[in-house]
Amino acid sequence: MNWLAKINLTVVAERLGPFRSAILLLLLILICLFCGYRIGNFFHGYQVQTLEEQKQRLDNLYIKQMDQVRRIHTLEVELEVERLANQESLKLLKEMEANHYQVKKELAFYEKVMAPEKQADGLVLDDVSVWPTESPNHYRFQVTLVQQLLRKRFAKGHIQLALQGSLNGKPHKLALGKISPQTKKDLSFSFQYFQIIEGDFTLPEGFTPESLDVAVILPKGKWQKYKRVDESMVWLDVVNAVRPSFVK
Repeated sequence: MNWLAKINLTVVAERLGPFRSAILLLLLILICLFCGYRIGNFFHGYQVQTLEEQKQRLDNLYIKQMDQVRRIHTLEVELEVERLANQESLKLLKEMEANHYQVKKELAFYEKVMAPEKQADGLVLDDVSVWPTESPNHYRFQVTLVQQLLRKRFAKGHIQLALQGSLNGKPHKLALGKISPQTKKDLSFSFQYFQIIEGDFTLPEGFTPESLDVAVILPKGKWQKYKRVDESMVWLDVVNAVRPSFVK
């Protein structure tokens, strides 16, 4: 760098003269501009290339992202299809279980009627069902009685129903006669094989049922002895959402 310090611009200008000095200065300026232009073009090209590479990389990432999104959507659709298929399978399985239970129930019922040797002798309270109607607190009931004696005579008698529960928070018992228009005659039976007794009742406001008591009474007669069958059932076990389809 010592040789730059030895250059005296004043001496150079005096030796070259004003015109040549101006030409030299102009050449130096042009050389600086050209070098700056070339260097600028080089960095501009580098930046353009870098931007193109970054754009290409972003495009590739976008394509990969779209592929992943499509794959996720496909998997979601497959998962939903599998879920619906499982729901249909569970629904079908429940229907098959319900049908199987219904068939077993019907078979057991007719076995009691037609094959009493497989059961105990005597009169049996086979089934009790209760279901709500469209009216508030109004229900219908259905009691099925079966006679299981080998030598079947007509069984004659009547049934009694009562509801145990709470009325306004206190224990209370309701006899069917207080909440139903059915009379003793309506609740009477006379059959050789089986009989279905139906009726309805309306629960009073504030009464919450907990159990249903059913009594089957056979008074003493010429061909039968006095007999009484009592059974208490939990309300939730006998109440159904719809009318039972087993017997009409």
